[in-house]
Amino acid sequence: CLMLHSRFLGYLCAILFGIILFNYRALSEDSAMENIVTEKKAEESHRQDSADLLIFILLLTLTILTIWLFKHRRFRFLHETGLAMIYGLLVGVVLRYGIHVPRDVSNVNLNCHVNASPATLLVDVRGKFYEYTLKRVISANEVDDLQDNEMLRKVTFDPEVFFNILLPPIIFHAGYSLKRRHFFRNMGSILAYAFLGTVISCFIIGLLMYGCVMLMKQVGQLGGDFFFTDCLFFGAIVSATDPVTVLAIFNELQVDADLYALLFGESVLNDAVAVVLSSSIVAYQPEGDNSHTFEVMAMLKSFGIFLGVFSGSFALGVATGIVTFTKLRDFQLLETALFFLMSWSTFLLAEACGFTGVVAVLFCGITQAHYTFNNLSPESQDRTKQLFELLNFLAENFIFSYMGLTLFTFQNHVFNPMFIVGAFLAVFLGRAANIYPLSLLLNLGRRNKIRSNFQHMMMFAGLRGAMTFALSIRDTATYARQMMFSTTLLVVFFTVWICGGGTTQMLSCQHIRVGVDSDQDNSMSIAEGSERRSTKQESAWLFRIWYNFDHNYLKPILTHSDGDINLTYGDITVSTDATGAHTSGGPAFAGATSSEDLDRELTYGDHELVMRGTRLVLPMDDSEPPFTDPHNRLRM
Repeated sequence: CLMLHSRFLGYLCAILFGIILFNYRALSEDSAMENIVTEKKAEESHRQDSADLLIFILLLTLTILTIWLFKHRRFRFLHETGLAMIYGLLVGVVLRYGIHVPRDVSNVNLNCHVNASPATLLVDVRGKFYEYTLKRVISANEVDDLQDNEMLRKVTFDPEVFFNILLPPIIFHAGYSLKRRHFFRNMGSILAYAFLGTVISCFIIGLLMYGCVMLMKQVGQLGGDFFFTDCLFFGAIVSATDPVTVLAIFNELQVDADLYALLFGESVLNDAVAVVLSSSIVAYQPEGDNSHTFEVMAMLKSFGIFLGVFSGSFALGVATGIVTFTKLRDFQLLETALFFLMSWSTFLLAEACGFTGVVAVLFCGITQAHYTFNNLSPESQDRTKQLFELLNFLAENFIFSYMGLTLFTFQNHVFNPMFIVGAFLAVFLGRAANIYPLSLLLNLGRRNKIRSNFQHMMMFAGLRGAMTFALSIRDTATYARQMMFSTTLLVVFFTVWICGGGTTQMLSCQHIRVGVDSDQDNSMSIAEGSERRSTKQESAWLFRIWYNFDHNYLKPILTHSDGDINLTYGDITVSTDATGAHTSGGPAFAGATSSEDLDRELTYGDHELVMRGTRLVLPMDDSEPPFTDPHNRLRM
């Protein structure tokens, strides 16, 4: 009996061992199959991503080749940005209607119910845990259409790519290549257009669009919530002008330098103002159940947020620009790499600290052009200018190509004809309320008046571009944001193609002179002494005080000098000793005062900085030739 019992137990153990071994083999085979499937899917995804990036590379290549043809033929009606948008549109049509890559939805489980929508979901499948992340919110009527074109989903970039990767070089290049001579001469007008004008445009557009939304609600054409704060947000993002097409034509035709400075300075600063203004509008949150009612304390809080974010971003950008105090002149490659990384990190540092990276990187570029550029070796000076010019060109054309692409590849467009017509009308009136009243007020205190034809040209040149697109695509979760994004695309298309393409004709219609050599005009007027007086009158007293403080204290500290500095402007030498006092000398301006030295600094283009035997270049205006006095030749 014991033998039979032990034999039975042996058979039972063998059977159990066989079952365990069979299950282990089955699980091992399942795990191996899962690994093979996962690797296959990863390889397919890698191929798809490579094909999508190849599409954009081919778009940029085709744009560059066509630009070369246009420049060779001197064809100015269509700029490269408008051309990039057209190519993006064509590729978007092909991807939307010509190529269909279905999404694998064979293993989608539609019966998993949870009480919330977590950003990360852990799923237990037979003891193995799988992690899933939230991709997007799908409405009930989209569940049946889940099997969509996979390529359309792949070519839709994460909006953070625009803010963290593509936008910083564009904004930094604007500050780094700023023509400070004409910028400071028109600083008061530029600040008025950029700050006060952007706020006026924002509220004019917001009020008009709110009236349009109320009308849409009355006639039953509004399919979702659309509050007054949404209208103000739309007004803020479309108030950011980007006249890259107009300025490129201005530079090529050599249009009046003051008109160029007004447009360029306004577009650079109002981008920063529009970003901070839009974030302040989003932060508007009154107390109570209804978060969209008007409340004075909430409005004051938003205004305080605007001032705090802008001033904090400004201080951070300037501080980072000053900290970039390199002493790696013997290793030019390392010097350029450090300069590049410090510049880019300014944007990311500001965003991580809760400030605005656009403001920070803009003033970082201006500060580095004023101080750090003088500390770089000649090789690094050329490298940094060329590097950021190249990055700006590629990033800008990439964004405009993507604009054309998203018109057909973005899957949540909301096109409303009444809203679109109201938006075009509001943008036109908002720009007019910015330019004409402010120009009238500014002319009361300006020696060099902003003529009516200049005002009409500035009105016509209020294009919308990369910043408007980046702000609108950053959040498309709600019905209102989707409608704003779709309308913004059409506004950008119209302004770039029609307003940008008609720049040459508008210049001719307004009888604005082209081929103006501003340096030659300035040299003649300087020789007569009138330009110095003009600059003295037009430069704000605050900036004159700042320039004196800058020359006496900051430049000696921040430009690799512990002792004397000699600023050489042709035949004029302004010496700064260790105590901060400075004198000037030279046959042309013997006995000139420090105030007149300041006038000459604001007036002249490229200067030489002679410091402890080292010859450096102050890039006051990189595109302009050295100043030549008609009576006294420039001594080298």
